[in-house]
Amino acid sequence: MAGDTDQPQVGFVGAGKMATALARGLCHSRFTTADRILASDVIAPARDAFAAQTGSRAVESNAEVVTASRIVVLAVKPQQFRPVLEDLRSQVGPQHLIISIAAGVPLATMTSILGAACRVVRVMPNTPCLVGASASAYCLGGGATRDDACTVAGMLESVGLAFELPEHLLDTVTGLSGSGPAFVCLVIEALADGGVKMGLPRDTALKLAAQTVLGTAKMVLESGQHPAALKDAVASPGGTTIAGLHELERGALRAALMNAVEAATLRSRELGRQS
Repeated sequence: MAGDTDQPQVGFVGAGKMATALARGLCHSRFTTADRILASDVIAPARDAFAAQTGSRAVESNAEVVTASRIVVLAVKPQQFRPVLEDLRSQVGPQHLIISIAAGVPLATMTSILGAACRVVRVMPNTPCLVGASASAYCLGGGATRDDACTVAGMLESVGLAFELPEHLLDTVTGLSGSGPAFVCLVIEALADGGVKMGLPRDTALKLAAQTVLGTAKMVLESGQHPAALKDAVASPGGTTIAGLHELERGALRAALMNAVEAATLRSRELGRQS
């Protein structure tokens, strides 16, 4: 690691919402400190927002970030990934751990540009890292070490849960937990709309819906019980819940959500081929 401290110098190439969320999480967990984080972005408002929300510096030059950092997080759009990485190729050396959070971009794309010996890791985080509740997965490139795996796990666990998986499953993670927050937001919105339809004030309905999803998710994670068992515990014979569940089955909610994960996964694979 850089300098005379155990806290690493972390650079973000791209200073959007995900980079900002990760930077905030790294500081909050004391993985590193704000003065040891540097980000770059060609868009001035993105740089300003990153600096304001993290207390770290943001600059225009990607090369400056790579030169100053030992851990480099590539947080750019998949369509921008290849040209950005090609521009940085001459600055990347064996001292760097390169972490990509670009959806769908395979490790092969990174190693084809940087070389097979480069220490690269592919990561799929999600936006709940903004509140320390991310669900992430990662896989190592050929040049990455077990120490690198521990570093990445520590970074991701500072903002939620993290799982090491084989690369062929990363697109599925993108479809499930990467895109999943949007699906869950749609469910929350629909539940709140139902409450409004039946007479609740809008703000109350929204808070009740969001808290219900939050609390139920905590029950699933902390109890270890299957969601079906928790569902059955609420659905009394001849009661209100089973009547509502019947309507959800009639509307094919489960099939729609499964189809959404499948569609997002296939799109992630398509983005990878385009890269």
